[in-house]
Amino acid sequence: MRKKSQNDPSVEFLYNTAAGRCILKFLMNIHADRLMVRFLWSPLSRFVIKGYARKHGIPLTDEQRKQFRSFRDFFARKDSSLTVDQTPGHLISPCDGWLSAYKIQKDSTFAIKNSTYRISDFLQDEELAKTYEDGSCLIFRLCASDYHHYCYIDHGYQGNVHEIPGVLHSVQPIVCEKLPVFVLNKRAWTLLTTEHFGPVVQTEIGAFVVGGIVNPKTSGRFTKGEEKGHFELAGSTIILLFQKGKMQLRSDLIEQLRKSEEVRVRYGSYIGDACGKKADA
Repeated sequence: MRKKSQNDPSVEFLYNTAAGRCILKFLMNIHADRLMVRFLWSPLSRFVIKGYARKHGIPLTDEQRKQFRSFRDFFARKDSSLTVDQTPGHLISPCDGWLSAYKIQKDSTFAIKNSTYRISDFLQDEELAKTYEDGSCLIFRLCASDYHHYCYIDHGYQGNVHEIPGVLHSVQPIVCEKLPVFVLNKRAWTLLTTEHFGPVVQTEIGAFVVGGIVNPKTSGRFTKGEEKGHFELAGSTIILLFQKGKMQLRSDLIEQLRKSEEVRVRYGSYIGDACGKKADA
C-alpha cells in the first residue's frame, strides 16, 4: 500500500485557513497567476530551474540547464526515452500522474469527495453526457514533478477540440474536497473515436499558474502513444470518460484503489483492457 500523497503546504494554507482564503481571493482578483506566468516565460526565470529540478528529483546537468531560455522551456521539454505499451486492446495511461477511478451513475453524475459532478456541466453537452451513463471515469492528477506531455490511448479519430473558459484553481486533493474544480476550471475536451474502447472523451483541465493547455491537432486520425499535447508550467489533470462495458482496469490496480484513493501510473504504461470486440474507428 502506497504512502498517502500530500498536498503542497502553500496550497494547504491558501485553501484551509481563513487568512489563506483571503489571500487567495485577492490573488485571483488581481490575476496574480497571469503575472507569474509572464515571469516563468521570461529569461528572468532561468535561475528557478536548478532548485526546482533538485527539489523534485529531476535529473539535469548544468549543461542541460544552460540550454533553456526560461523556466517554461525547461518545464515543456520533451523526453525521448519514453516507452509505450503497444499491445492491441491494452489501455495505456495518457500521462504520468496519480490515477483514481469512479463509476458514472445512471443520472450521468460521478462523485468525488464532497463534490458531485454532472457530465453535462463538465462537457456542456447534454446529449453526449447521456451516452456515458453507467460508464467509467478515470482521473489522472499530474504533480509539479511529472512529465507534462500526454498521449493518445489508442488508434482512432479525433473530433474537434472544445475549449471551455474558467478560473484556475489548484487541482490538489484538498482543493477538490472543498470546490467542484473540474467544472470551475478552464478545460478542453475532445471526443476520441478509438479502435478498442469506442467513443472516449478526453478532457485536459488547467490549474493555478498552468499558463496553457496546448493541443496542436484540431481533428483527424491518431495513433496509440502519439503525443496529443502538453500543459505548461504546473500540475494539472486529465479525465477520460468511457461508455458502459468498454473498458476494465487491471485487477491489481482495482485492488490498490480499494485500499487508497489514488495509485501512481506512468505515461504509456498498461493500466487496463478493452471489453468486447474491436470498435470501428
